[in-house]
Amino acid sequence: MMVAGAMQQGVNPLLGWGQLVHLVEGLPFAATLLAILTVHEFGHYFAARRWQVKASLPYFIPLPYLSFLGTLGAVIRIRSPIPNKRALLDIGASGPIAGFVIAVIACAVGLPMSRIVDAGYFGQLPRQLEPDTIQLGAPLLFDFLSNWLLPAVGDEQLVLLSPVAFAGWVGLFITAFNLFPVGQLDGGHIAYALTGSAHRLVGRLTFSALLVLGAYGVLSLVADLPAHWPAGWPGWLALALLLTVFGRDHPPPYNPTIPLDRRRRVIGILCLTIFILCFTPVPFGALAG
Repeated sequence: MMVAGAMQQGVNPLLGWGQLVHLVEGLPFAATLLAILTVHEFGHYFAARRWQVKASLPYFIPLPYLSFLGTLGAVIRIRSPIPNKRALLDIGASGPIAGFVIAVIACAVGLPMSRIVDAGYFGQLPRQLEPDTIQLGAPLLFDFLSNWLLPAVGDEQLVLLSPVAFAGWVGLFITAFNLFPVGQLDGGHIAYALTGSAHRLVGRLTFSALLVLGAYGVLSLVADLPAHWPAGWPGWLALALLLTVFGRDHPPPYNPTIPLDRRRRVIGILCLTIFILCFTPVPFGALAG
């Protein structure tokens, strides 16, 4: 992640031993994103421990060359049955809520550190100083925070996010990604706990939506779509493929008959609200560098 963060700043610490000093430039992004991922996964871990469910410590998945983020995230493994729906919701919801809080803090800290530049800013830089740039979608919450914490941005201007703000944005994206109510994603756990047998219908609708959004994303790459058509991102097809491989349904807990109490239903609705605030149909646009 430090390498990815440094490359986002226009330097490549892997070009030689003399360039390793620039690795420190990736520290703000890497430390912030690592904090978000760690808090998310330990949210799951401690919730599992409270219910005496065996769980591994977090595994962090590096991806140093194939991803501009430097990572595929982190996971924990559940090693014993989940006893009931209450435990399922607690374990499923604790990670996204915990990570969401840290991501919001990162956005709030990082946005005032960001810069507003003219649209032609990157064309004025020498080629070797151009950072990798990517157009980001704006989830509802990020859009609200940007309007609140940044000066007005003109039509011919761009916001160049600070490393901390970008890590916060990635944290919101990861939160939304995990909260899709399908399969054994965090949102799949929550959907099963809330809806029981109806989770299959929720999962099928979610899977269909991913296919549609992914198809629109592919079409947008090969054809000029009318402005009023829905937007999409090809990456949603990759998620649909993973769900096809690993399963779109959710296994029941050991005792599925114990109902949720009111507090946990409120937590489930809170997670749905967080998903809506963090989701954007086109998270990533054209990459240039």
